[in-house]
Amino acid sequence: MTLRIDGNNLSIADIVSVARRETPVALDRASEQLVRAAAKLVAEVADGNVAVYGINTGFGDLSQVRIARGDLAKLQLNLLRSHAAGVGDPLPQDVTRAILLLRANTLAAGRSGVRPETIDLLLALLNRGVHPVIPMHGSVGASGDLAPLAHAALVLVGEGEATFEGKRLGGAEALKRADLRPIELAPKEALALINGTQVMTAIGCLALHDAEVLCTSADIIGALSAEALRATDEAWDASVHAERPHPGQVLVAANLRRLVHGSPIIASHKIGDPRVQDPYSIRCMPQVHGASRDALAQTRRVLEIEINSVTDNPLVFAEEKRIVSGGNFHGQPVAIALDLATIAVAELADISESRVDRMTNGRTSGLPAFLSPDPGTNSGFMVAQYTAAALVAENRLRAMPASVESIPTSADMEDHVSMGVHAAHKLAAVVTNTRNVLAIESLCAAQGLDLLGMTSSPAVEAARRVVREHVARLEADRSLAPDISTMRDVIARDLLATAVRHAAGEID
Repeated sequence: MTLRIDGNNLSIADIVSVARRETPVALDRASEQLVRAAAKLVAEVADGNVAVYGINTGFGDLSQVRIARGDLAKLQLNLLRSHAAGVGDPLPQDVTRAILLLRANTLAAGRSGVRPETIDLLLALLNRGVHPVIPMHGSVGASGDLAPLAHAALVLVGEGEATFEGKRLGGAEALKRADLRPIELAPKEALALINGTQVMTAIGCLALHDAEVLCTSADIIGALSAEALRATDEAWDASVHAERPHPGQVLVAANLRRLVHGSPIIASHKIGDPRVQDPYSIRCMPQVHGASRDALAQTRRVLEIEINSVTDNPLVFAEEKRIVSGGNFHGQPVAIALDLATIAVAELADISESRVDRMTNGRTSGLPAFLSPDPGTNSGFMVAQYTAAALVAENRLRAMPASVESIPTSADMEDHVSMGVHAAHKLAAVVTNTRNVLAIESLCAAQGLDLLGMTSSPAVEAARRVVREHVARLEADRSLAPDISTMRDVIARDLLATAVRHAAGEID
């Protein structure tokens, strides 16, 4: 079904659907009337004598330069050309699609002064599969994500570059092959197309979705590891967590109890095992995984507001005949939220690596050294733990906040900037690294369970079957890189949670 955007009701699930499943999109017709009214007011101002920022003035530190009526179209085109100064590899296609959707949605609110035709062309790029080539680097998150959004907007006027049907083409040629025509920008339209936080928000929304999948996977894989280590479930008792009722902590403890319910391994721990407590990486999973979930929930709250906000400047209030300059383009709310999410996801990897280290260490696991049936001749999972440690180290570097790293721009007119795209890129990279760490843990945990030779709970056995359906047990040394890659993809597709839900009911 076609998704109709109105500037107010977009969800993160909608973004994922359009970005990754190519759901068609159209402008809500009720919103079209608001858009037309704002565009009419902008046209009236452009024909008048009063200087209004972005309509008949220069930009940034050039805002005091008045532009003649005959040069307004040139002003808009030059804005796109001059601001398309990005560098680096192109953003992935799903991110580009999310950017186009978010840009169209904010314009659909009717506060930016663009014409409906401009929004329709943005959506046509999505529906026809014309994807602007947007370099990764160039935004400081000040007046929004100016440089990358300028690269996207250039395609609307038949310039820049885009991919279409797998080929990288000039913007005009890409439009032609998709049977689309470029537009001539009206007053303020170029500014409306590039003022905003849509790049940092697009990357952030997709990374948040993936991080939330990791949260459930981390609980499942952590339960696999706990069973391989013959841990106790006493620390996950509901009464314990009721005394410290952080929502994420309570939820994770409940997940873990469901996952190991009915496990003979848990029962065996209670009979003659001298250990009365497990290490923190097992015992404190609810506290650590739960804190990450709570932080990601806060990031979700921020992004859900942002994707339905107007982040342009100036804003057009057609019903009041007012055009007001402000600073909604500043990315600080998003940047801080994404920095928080990066820390949260990095901690999932950190505690996962601790469990990997414990399982591969024969002195702490009670299992053969490095989880090899024949240690010595074989090194087993020894260096897989090195890889997990390397990824955790990289995550720690990336977890340093970007949002405190302001560097003034535009001759000090933009004297505080958010670095929101940097925060978004860091989050996306940490999500990828953490998925790889969890993939390594899932392989170690399944191997540990195999070596233990005991049957676990229905939920854990369902998860172990998923691992074994994709990766064979390690009998003798082989390259583990393909195994890690396979499990990384299994986790990304949320197959572990799907299998567990089929076998043992709901898990959050």
